Amino acid sequence: MAIMITDECINCGACEPECPNTAIYEGGMEWTWAGGTKLKEVEMEDGTVVDAHLKQAPLSDEYYYIVSSKCTECTGFHEEPQCAAVCPVDCCVDDPDYRETVEELEAKKAFLHAE
Repeated sequence: MAIMITDECINCGACEPECPNTAIYEGGMEWTWAGGTKLKEVEMEDGTVVDAHLKQAPLSDEYYYIVSSKCTECTGFHEEPQCAAVCPVDCCVDDPDYRETVEELEAKKAFLHAE
């Protein structure tokens, strides 16, 4: 499953540089699929293809957030999610809305970091 940041976030920013997928963004900041990846295009669930550099609306205006579609729980990079490991208030937790198997997380990593 992906990791999420709860509203207990103190906006310290410790998590952001730890993410190998660049899935963590400061509140109010736009995000892109291409950020931290080599993606040029992304095919959405409905079949439409979007430019990976196209800016997306922030998922939170108040505190740091994680783009679940880019989060792999650090699978293939680290033994545990690094955002949770460095969070001083333990607000990086499992996201119950995004349950994924290890195989699905590995496939997501391969997709995000394809050469």
